Amino acid sequence: MAYLERVNSPADLKKLDISELKKYAEEVREYIVKVVGKNGGHLASNLGAVDLTVAMHYVFDCPRDKFIFDVGHQSYTHKIITGRRDAFAGLRTDGGISGFENMSESGYDAFTTGHSSTSLSAGLGIARARDLAGEKFDVVAVIGDGAFTGGMTYEALNDIGASQTRMLIILNDNAMSISRNVGAISSYFKKLRLSRRYKVLKTKFKRGIDGIPLLGPALVRFTERAKNAVKKQVIPARMFEQLGIRYYGAFDGHDIGELVYILEQIKNVSAPVLLHVVTRKGNGFYEAEHDPVKYHGVTGEKENILKFSDVAGETLVRLGENDERIVCASAAMIPSTGLSAFRERFPKRCYDVGIAEQHAVTMCAGLAASGYKPYLAVYSTFLQRGFDQILHDVGINGLPVRFLIDRAGAVGADGVTHQGLFDLGYLSAVPGMCVMAPRCGNELRKMIEWSAGYSQGPVAIRYPKGYAESAETETADIEYGKWEELSRSDNGVCIIAVGPNMIELARGIDCRLINARFVKPLDTDMLRSVAGNGNLVVTLEENVVRGGFGESVLDRLNVIGAECEVVNLGFEDKFCDARTVSAAFAGSGLTAERLRGIVSRFLSSKQK
Repeated sequence: MAYLERVNSPADLKKLDISELKKYAEEVREYIVKVVGKNGGHLASNLGAVDLTVAMHYVFDCPRDKFIFDVGHQSYTHKIITGRRDAFAGLRTDGGISGFENMSESGYDAFTTGHSSTSLSAGLGIARARDLAGEKFDVVAVIGDGAFTGGMTYEALNDIGASQTRMLIILNDNAMSISRNVGAISSYFKKLRLSRRYKVLKTKFKRGIDGIPLLGPALVRFTERAKNAVKKQVIPARMFEQLGIRYYGAFDGHDIGELVYILEQIKNVSAPVLLHVVTRKGNGFYEAEHDPVKYHGVTGEKENILKFSDVAGETLVRLGENDERIVCASAAMIPSTGLSAFRERFPKRCYDVGIAEQHAVTMCAGLAASGYKPYLAVYSTFLQRGFDQILHDVGINGLPVRFLIDRAGAVGADGVTHQGLFDLGYLSAVPGMCVMAPRCGNELRKMIEWSAGYSQGPVAIRYPKGYAESAETETADIEYGKWEELSRSDNGVCIIAVGPNMIELARGIDCRLINARFVKPLDTDMLRSVAGNGNLVVTLEENVVRGGFGESVLDRLNVIGAECEVVNLGFEDKFCDARTVSAAFAGSGLTAERLRGIVSRFLSSKQK
């Protein structure tokens, strides 16, 4: 790693020549593969962005110039170049660096990222602030073609083109988001990639005829006129230029020399510019190049152990065999949410809408309004993006859209931008919404089966990132709004827990343990039975307490006039950046030790 160790800052990188930059990039790839192989992380996307990131830092002067990486999961090379090479060994670990850009981590990170399609809006805001302050620096937003399936990208492009604010947009085109991109925009970019062949041929032809004595210049002018006549037959209409954004491309995103030359030429253009570069996800690592979906995120998860997403997918396939009205949708995450088998069995009834959660929610509302039974499988952190559509298009109309919410609760290594700690609050706030949480795989199966026959309104079923243990665990049948009693005690202590992790936290404590399988509606009858005078009621939820399940329970107990002590345990009113689930729990006091202490103090005071 002779070159890797020589670069501790962008200034060190600028001391290398082009041939040395290529060797440096090779060593960066090796280092990324080594660390991700140990810690997990986003492999294929980062390997594909190494050469581009090296060229950017060679030409621009970061942190004076601002880099915003859309999503941010391809920013590993950026971190390594900007003084975090040694810290990169602790990637995605507690106390280590984030897997995304993070403003609190380094002054080189201009914006905290984690969700798709945000970089252009953030970049435009930074560029406008620069102009208002009369400052001089460049703003570079790196955005993948997958992010162009998100509507926020077009809102920003519209504003950028209309305002003519100077900034550079680099389209990192690898034909992928997590899985292969879909839709008309993906087809458009394919045409733009093909147009590169035309430009190469045009350049070679022009150079050839321009060298012909006397006739050369005249032939060039003639061919330019002829070219314009046929250009529309060869190159697709330039959407970006029509929006007022200068387009350059498509260029080889792995040719560092060419990238440096192009960036030097366009960095001083006094208008918004889009540079289109074509890259390969997983470049330089054979396995990741040939299976970028598998190597998008390396987790080190155990094989052949049933996950909640597996149970969801298997159940939907079985239901779909007997009910043609069952349809599924996801936002560029079909494999990750367990829908691959459903798509394979029912390709016409499974929709990948791209990175467009807002559209996905309202599309499912349209399906439900037409008599179908849509299931939208989505991560909790990404469903947040469709809240207005949940409230306005699904909730107001009382439509039976079924939300399968994966990665709910603490998610571990992905950190602050991916925690699923808010869905219980914002979903429960929607009138008519039914919110459920299974404690095991078998209960999830029963909930999905039950939801297929429920038509009175929307249903949300949320489950954590993790294993379902045994799908055959015995559970009571689902009855609307009814909880499940798991253990009994006469000591006056009742623990009401939401989800498998919270139930496990209470195991072994002498108490009446209740599985709150329905977060909304609450089981008022069971609450009355536990709300005796002098009792202790503890609620446990893998969600922020503010506006969550515990506060709903407390409110209901007040309404029924209960005279008992109530303790609500959950996540504190702050953002959680823990990199392991256990650290996330410990940071908010969600520990068995604390729970036992609360129960012990109550029992001691009761005896006195």
